[in-house]
This record gives sequence, structure tokens and C-alpha cells, in this order.
Amino acid sequence: MTKPSIAMAADHAGVTLKNMLADHLRHAGYPVEDLGTHDGESVDYPDYGRALADHVATGKAQFGVAVCGSGIGISIAANRNPAVRAALVSTAEAAELARQHNDANILALGARLIDSETARACLDRFLATAFEGGRHARRVDKLTGTP
Repeated sequence: MTKPSIAMAADHAGVTLKNMLADHLRHAGYPVEDLGTHDGESVDYPDYGRALADHVATGKAQFGVAVCGSGIGISIAANRNPAVRAALVSTAEAAELARQHNDANILALGARLIDSETARACLDRFLATAFEGGRHARRVDKLTGTP
């Protein structure tokens, strides 16, 4: 079974966590595209959130991982794209529910608020969970403007 492609983006506060998660994904056999940033020099999270959202929305990647200091700013930036459902999570259960009930296509994490073990667990659960559909599909359709 082919694993889904994952695009990743982070600002300077999230670059270390992003890099660790990218290595984790590659080791597990996922194709990963790193959209930056690549070092700790200060950058603006909206630029990276927007680039990641565009990448996922156009189908260049099936899923995305967004990381900034809190995860809040980059998730807000990504969610400006109507084809994106970026979910900021801090537990594996929340990551599972984001996929299962909300069909989230971008996982957002706060590098200053989550430890690396929990972040890996969130990512693994997010990718292992399918959208449940059913009654949830109607609700997701309302998020995307589909009648």
C-alpha cells in the first residue's frame, strides 16, 4: 500500500520539531516535501502556512504538517484556504478526532507547547485515522461551502 505524501512547513520556532517529524516520517516510508523554513532565522509564519495550504489544496501533497511556536498562527494562516482543514492538536486523541470527524488535512502543532514524543504520537494517529464520513460529511461540507 502506497503511503500518502506529506508536505511540511514551519516558522523559526517550529523548525526543530518539523525536522524531527520529517525524519520520523521518512523513516516510516512516507514521501515528505519540506517547504521550509530550514534554520532558526526569524521568518513570518503566515508565509509558511499559506504555502503549505496551497500545496495540500492543489493536491501536491495529500496531507500537511504545520508547526510554529504555538501552532495557532500557522493554523490560522493555513485555514484561510477554503480547501484546508488545519487542526491544532496537543494529544493523539485530538489528532484522531480531527481526521475521523473533521476530515482534517493539515495537522498543526505548537513547538513550544508539545514535547517531541507527544508530537510523534499525534502525527502517527493523525495519519493512521480515516475520515468516518456519514453524519460528519454533512458537517464538513458546511465548512467547505458545499450544500
